[in-house]
Amino acid sequence: MQNRPLILKLLSAAIVFGAWEIAGRIPVSYAFPTFLETMEALVRMTLDGSIFQAYAETLKPLVLGVAISAFLGITLGLWIGLSSWFDWLFSPIFVVMQAAPLAALIPILVMAYGIGLTSKIFVVCIMAMPVIVLNTSSAVRNTPASMKEMAHSFLAKDRDVLLKIILPAASPIIFSGLRLGISAGFIGAILSELKITPTGVGDIITYSRSIADYPSMYAAIFSIILLAVVFLNLLEKLENYLFEGNNRGYASD
Repeated sequence: MQNRPLILKLLSAAIVFGAWEIAGRIPVSYAFPTFLETMEALVRMTLDGSIFQAYAETLKPLVLGVAISAFLGITLGLWIGLSSWFDWLFSPIFVVMQAAPLAALIPILVMAYGIGLTSKIFVVCIMAMPVIVLNTSSAVRNTPASMKEMAHSFLAKDRDVLLKIILPAASPIIFSGLRLGISAGFIGAILSELKITPTGVGDIITYSRSIADYPSMYAAIFSIILLAVVFLNLLEKLENYLFEGNNRGYASD
């Protein structure tokens, strides 16, 4: 049944939002609004344009940080996957970056680069790049050796092996790493606005919390989640379209 994934997603959303509404009506906390109150606040911010003004600020470090992370991450990942020396030198750095509490580095970035756009871009990069680098290097490293040996047996040059064997075979996993990196980039963008300077959506969250306008605070948080889910689903569909023969399936299916 082709519509089953969509039906299950809608059912899952209905269960979550219904539980949210019930928890807000009990209430579990005075600071926990109902789902309907949150949606009312989101509609109000949408109609007065404040949510769009906020995202105009939030998307600047997100887009720039993700673009830099994608370019550098895929490039470094290719080098690490192709060279055992690069693997030995750089892989531990990105493994530590992925495991470390990177929020602790934010004060250091502020001291080095101030409280402007540069620091926020760095936060997005340190959140997104490790995932992209490690997925890319793993994909390149695990390219079937038989395919590379076959290419060399036909006197293929190293460049041809990279462009015609390794990259096509590794592309699905590289794209998956890019999708996960963008997801981490969303977290980094909001984290930077909460920890460095309250601008964009982070400003709405901080200000709404300070005046106890909890519906607006939760509406801003919900809008972030909604935007991330929509964008990642579009990337997933693009990935399935580009690599249909390598479709591995997703938990959401």
